Amino acid sequence: MRVLITAGASGIGRAMGEAFAAQNAEVWVTDVDADALSALPQDWTATQADARNEAEMDAVFQRLKSTGGLDVLCANAGIAGPTALIEDVKLDDWQTCVSVNLEGAFLAAKYAAPLMKAAGAGAIILTSSTAGQYGYPNRAPYAAAKWGIIGLMKTLAMELGPFGIRANAICPGAVEGARMEGVLAREAAAKNMTRDAVYEGYAKGTSMRRFVEAEDIANMAVFLGSDAARLVSGQVIAVDGHTENPDPKV
Repeated sequence: MRVLITAGASGIGRAMGEAFAAQNAEVWVTDVDADALSALPQDWTATQADARNEAEMDAVFQRLKSTGGLDVLCANAGIAGPTALIEDVKLDDWQTCVSVNLEGAFLAAKYAAPLMKAAGAGAIILTSSTAGQYGYPNRAPYAAAKWGIIGLMKTLAMELGPFGIRANAICPGAVEGARMEGVLAREAAAKNMTRDAVYEGYAKGTSMRRFVEAEDIANMAVFLGSDAARLVSGQVIAVDGHTENPDPKV
């Protein structure tokens, strides 16, 4: 099995790579962070590329095509975007957030599809968010992009299913790690709360009363990329401890 993970050098992406590698998959990774790429296992294929840059992504997929194709795509690139009321969101910040999260997924799927069609099989896994299932106060660009990923995934499942290709979306909840710490800090400042109070609000918004780990997301990706999920397609699968209330004010 050969898998490509965008934004795979750290966080959820790296956890996905490690989980697939544990299943003896050949792991390819793209990321914008050269330092993080240099720290990856030597047997992974690592390429510095911006998920929004069509020429760079095209080059990655041309290499895949010339060296054996692609079985699983994990379109994982994303950023948190601004934390602000809608009237305070700058257009540039909106465009950057939507571009990384949604256009990055589009480009990856666009170039993966022909390789998978040629093979008559494949699995496309898009990283959405619980923000792609609920309205999300103070996170309009991020929520809009993650909702867009759901629509993209549903369309891919319909278009590509006749070619033996499955498409699904994973919706992580609050994931322990550096990105979420940034979100916590920004929301605490925006709402005049402490970081710990915001953290507790997120945790209490789930029935499991806890954050999830990157490994939890990675394990779901491995399942969705495997033959065990051969008839699972077009699905939105939350790995979030069951989000009950996405607004951490409550």
